[in-house]
Amino acid sequence: MASIKDVALKANVSTTTVSHVVNSTRFVSDKMRHDVELAIRELNYVPSAVARSLKSNSTKTIGMLIPNCSNPYFAEIVRSVEDHCFGAGYALILCNTDDDPHRQAAYLQVISEKRIDGTIIISTGDDKDLLRLLKGLPIPTVLLDREIKEVNCDLVETAHLQGAQMATEHLIGLGHRRIACLAGPANLNSSAQRIEGWRTALAKSGLTDEASHLLWQSDFTSRGGFTTMQTILRSPQVPTAVFVCNDLMCIGALSAAHQAGVRVPQDISLIGFDDIELARFASPALSTIAQPKHRIGVTAVEMVLERIQGGRVEARQVILQPELIVRNSTARIDQGK
Repeated sequence: MASIKDVALKANVSTTTVSHVVNSTRFVSDKMRHDVELAIRELNYVPSAVARSLKSNSTKTIGMLIPNCSNPYFAEIVRSVEDHCFGAGYALILCNTDDDPHRQAAYLQVISEKRIDGTIIISTGDDKDLLRLLKGLPIPTVLLDREIKEVNCDLVETAHLQGAQMATEHLIGLGHRRIACLAGPANLNSSAQRIEGWRTALAKSGLTDEASHLLWQSDFTSRGGFTTMQTILRSPQVPTAVFVCNDLMCIGALSAAHQAGVRVPQDISLIGFDDIELARFASPALSTIAQPKHRIGVTAVEMVLERIQGGRVEARQVILQPELIVRNSTARIDQGK
């Protein structure tokens, strides 16, 4: 592999001149520039990003941790983040933690050692290693989608509580009174907020008596939604509607209902959360709470770049508003039920 010294020797110039040509840091005569560029092409010389970063104190890279790369919601956010990073001249290094706190901590340690300029993190939950690493992380960090209250850093997320309340109120407006909640993991703040939004909507309509018997928790996966929905359908008093706390679980729940011969929405209404692209292609198409995924990704990148470029020191929170999307998986209840 050719070095900068090899290029300088072939072009008959100093290594300093080669550096100035490569980095455009000083005027170099046309002849010298031509000789250096010709030597670079002939030797297939690739400048060292590490060496350049040591001089500029910047690698033009941003690291991102996500909990599950198979979840379309995260994939759609990553696409928005990557597009905005590329447009700003930054590369994105993506790490999938697979919902494993130890793997999350290991990746964050690696990222902090790679001279990355900043990080965007969707956490797997509140674990001690993550808290310790985040508090000692010397680079700008933005938490996305899932707040960690013990850490004072930038955050961008959707108003989960309001979105869940909106979904539940939609079902109440259709005449449903026995409304279950199929929630995500208890250790995630976003999941807890969605449960709270469901409870708030029930309380406002005087439907809290059976709320404790209508809450089921799963793992935000389609398989989790499928198996938990099977349990719900076997319960002594099957609900007439279910608020499912993400679209992946809702697709699994829809499959379980179909397998059990339960019609959606004629026999039971289902509404999800996220509005992943697959939601509109389910059968029936899912009613859901849309998170502004593109704006979430763009805002996260803008926040971390603002910190990298020295424009802001204080931590900031951006809470974006969700939107109710009504499709075919919810319907007015048959008054005989």
